[in-house]
Order: sequence, then structure tokens, then C-alpha cells
Amino acid sequence: MSERRAAPTVGQVVLGRRLAELREAAGLKREEAAQVLRVAAATVRRMETAEVALKIPYVQVLLATYGVPEAEITSFVRLAEEANQPGWWQRYHDVLPDWFSLHVSLESAASMIRSYEPHFVPGLLQTEDYAHAVLEAGTVGRVRPQDIERHVALRMTRQELLTRQDPPHFWVIMDETVLRRPVSTRPGVMRVQLERLIEATENPRITLQIAEFASGPHPGTYTPFVLFRFGEPELPDMVYSEYLTGALYLDSRSEVAMHLEVLDHMSAKAASVQHTRTILRRFRDTY
Repeated sequence: MSERRAAPTVGQVVLGRRLAELREAAGLKREEAAQVLRVAAATVRRMETAEVALKIPYVQVLLATYGVPEAEITSFVRLAEEANQPGWWQRYHDVLPDWFSLHVSLESAASMIRSYEPHFVPGLLQTEDYAHAVLEAGTVGRVRPQDIERHVALRMTRQELLTRQDPPHFWVIMDETVLRRPVSTRPGVMRVQLERLIEATENPRITLQIAEFASGPHPGTYTPFVLFRFGEPELPDMVYSEYLTGALYLDSRSEVAMHLEVLDHMSAKAASVQHTRTILRRFRDTY
């Protein structure tokens, strides 16, 4: 049986779904695919749902059974081998919720990350002190006090993707509420955080816009969400939407298209990058 992983990689999730699509296109049920491999149907299900790693010999047999051309099998196997490599985030398995581990995987693999944040500075742009304050206040999940340092360390490590050799384009729309809500009574926390955001506006791989109160309501008012886009054509766009005790991962074309349309609409209404810089400086001077 394939080895169970503590946290799936984005490749395992997407390729698992692709395996399911190919099986269905071939007109086979999971039980029939399992008979070809001489394993239980649950083994096929676990690979398709990324509960386990993609066992390469099984993948090769299944693809051939589904009528996939040899050249495409070779490409799929190469991607599967890469997908099975443990992600760096798995060393934080003690504090990383299962529902958030895929987010970190998607983040690491994306070529573009578009985000709407109505409440807090996005984790990828938070300072250590700001992250501490948010976690200490208990406003994000149910974080035990003794785990806060590990959570902050994870958040800081995630930020390294913005400074790597080939970083994704990170495009964020933040609500003005983020700037008006101080997360800490400690002097300097918000001011330093705002300076960090001003610095981010100078990065050509970061697009930061503020949705001002004066611009009125917009269609993304309901909840924070993130849209991931990937360089590999095999990886479709995915949307992450978080709620109090978990998250949803959406990849249907209609749902992704709706979120993309909302982001485009919000971007058109939000302050420009240049005006956002002015807004951030104005708020910085109030703290």
C-alpha cells in the first residue's frame, strides 16, 4: 500500500484528481481500476483524493489502462515523482492544521497569488510582531499559547517564497479596515507593520491595493479568499476560502471564474498602487 502523508503536496492533489478524470473518461469505476492493479478500491480512491502518495508503478498501469499515450504517461510520471517529494512545511506538522497544509503547498507552487483580505495583513506580508499579536489575541483559529512561536516561525518561513529566485506575483487587495484595526496595544507594532507594507509596494512582484471605505461596497465583501494560478498547464487555477474551523478548496471552472471576476472588479475600484502607498504613509503617521 502507498505511504500515507501527513500533508499532501499540490501536485498530489491535482494529479490525483486528474487520475480520477482519466478513469471516468475511460468509462471505468474505481472497483474496475482496482481490479487491474489487484488492490482494494480504497487504494485507488486514496490516490485520487491525495490521501496517500502516488505510487509510480500503479500510476503507470492505470494510465495505460485508461488509454493515455506513452508520451503523456512519461510526462505524468515525471510530475508524480516531483509531487511525491515532501514539502518543506511538513516539518511544521505539529502546528499545521490539515485544512491549511494544502494552502501552503499551493502557495509554494503558484506562479501568481491573488488575494482579498478584509481583516488582517496577509500572512505573507506580516512582521513577526504583528503575527505574534494576531495569534496571541486568539483571532486566528484555536492556537495554544505554547504553540505561538512555532506558528510565527511557520509564517516567517512561508514569506521566503517572495524572496526566492523566481517568486510568484503576489497581488493583494486589503480592506481599509486592516489599517484601522490595531492588533496590539504595544507601541510601534502597527507602525512597523505599515512600514513593511510600504516597502512591499516597491517590490515589482508585489501588487498591493487598498479598498477604501469611500469607494463603497464591492462584491468581495463577504470573506477572505485566495486565488492560485500555476505555471504548469496541468494545474488548474484553484481558490482557497477560509471559515472559522476550516477551509474550502474550489477548482470548478465556474467557481474559479466567479472569484476571478470579483477580484478584477475589486481591483478596478480599489486605490491604485501609487495611491495605496500614499494611504499607507498617512496611516503610518497616525500610529
